Amino acid sequence: MIHGRFQPFHNGHLEYLRGAAAQSGEVFVGITNPDPQRIREEPSDPFRHLPESNPFTYVERLLMIEAVAEDEGIRAHVIPFPVNEPELWSAYVPSGVTQYLRLFSEWGDTKLERMRDAGYRVVVLDEGVDKEISGTEVRAALRSGAGWESLVPPGVARVIRSLERVPV
Repeated sequence: MIHGRFQPFHNGHLEYLRGAAAQSGEVFVGITNPDPQRIREEPSDPFRHLPESNPFTYVERLLMIEAVAEDEGIRAHVIPFPVNEPELWSAYVPSGVTQYLRLFSEWGDTKLERMRDAGYRVVVLDEGVDKEISGTEVRAALRSGAGWESLVPPGVARVIRSLERVPV
């Protein structure tokens, strides 16, 4: 399983998905912050709860991931994943699933600890690699209207172009 806010799903997320798919026949993709009413502040990632950091709805993000998985030929199951509420994980995540993480920040370390505390097998992908792209950069490019399509997989670009409004 991989997880993230995917606001929007970008080329760095594609690397994450491909890394997990290379190790599993199917991948669960957990969309965090699925319910805007339940988003909480996280001390290790102080901006993740802000409305401007979460412009896309759960369904819009689900459509992005499904489009990418189809384009990539990856068997993916998209699920909500309330990352801030470990007590709810068993209701959403199949037992025995392996959690794949990429660690780029203090927030990644927090998630790693939570996943291990919950008893999941955790595999860190791309250890020691620097983050090359962020959702913040993609959202800024979307706001400016310039160069955003090169930062996201083609399936995501199709979904964003199909929206009646660009929510950034």
